[in-house]
Amino acid sequence: MTSMMTNAAAKSALDTLRTINKSLDSTQSRISSGYKVADASDNAAYWSIATTMRSDNKALSGVSDALGLASAKTDTATVGLEAAIDVVSEIKSKLVAAREPGVDKDKINKELTELKSQLTSISQSASFNGENWLYNNSTTAAGTKEMVGSFTRSATGAVSVETLNFNTANSTLIDTTAASRGLLTKAYTATISTTGTSSTSGTFYMINAGTAATAGSEVSLTSTTTDNNIEIMIGAVDAMLKDMTDAAATLGATNKRIEMQNEFMKDLQDVIDTGVGRLVDADMNEESTKLKALQTQQQLGIQALSIANSNSDNILQLFR
Repeated sequence: MTSMMTNAAAKSALDTLRTINKSLDSTQSRISSGYKVADASDNAAYWSIATTMRSDNKALSGVSDALGLASAKTDTATVGLEAAIDVVSEIKSKLVAAREPGVDKDKINKELTELKSQLTSISQSASFNGENWLYNNSTTAAGTKEMVGSFTRSATGAVSVETLNFNTANSTLIDTTAASRGLLTKAYTATISTTGTSSTSGTFYMINAGTAATAGSEVSLTSTTTDNNIEIMIGAVDAMLKDMTDAAATLGATNKRIEMQNEFMKDLQDVIDTGVGRLVDADMNEESTKLKALQTQQQLGIQALSIANSNSDNILQLFR
């Protein structure tokens, strides 16, 4: 039935055109923004996941910054500790040279004095951002330093910050208030064998930083220093070197772990970015194809509506 009052074809064409225009607007929005899920109305579940993961990624970026700071601190302490080991090794070689009969021990002692001053300078200079893990002038002992290592979210949604720890009491070379807390200020006892089955012992420390060790004597030479005392000093210095080497190894392992964790954080951020992209990013190839098709459909819809609206004119022709 053909009616002058109701144009069913025009209504149908108009509904189709509205649907096409709505799809076209959505496609154009995806192309302009680059997202297929730009807000919660597009897909509430995906939008919620993406928003949470983006927030976590920002937290991971903060962790990377903190790891960079931690790496700088451990690098500084490592450089200082390795330099100190080299100086103590030099002191050890000077003591071995002093064991040679006829050597001028007073001149060697002047060298030892300069080397010990260098140790103090190294310990005081190994500071980054106000933190020094080799030199302690506080009344309290050097303690464990915490460094931000990771940010985690559990299956229940609970978040936490994990830390990396290093006990600076193990790396402190000089302690000005308690000699026993510094590797160079505390006393070491060494024993050497003498004639037959007898032996002799002695206790020495490297540096007097203001509060001398409660036992022993400072490593130094005079013209009257005996060969036995020199050998005992060598043994004490060797024990210092062992403790310093252990501290450097532990610090190096901590530094390596920080570097590995920092690389992992960067990789994790990239993976999260990729995962979020799979959820909310628009496929530009697909969207461009849809755009072309919808533009064609829109033109056809406009043509169909025009044809439907011309039906009334055709009916009028019947009455002429």
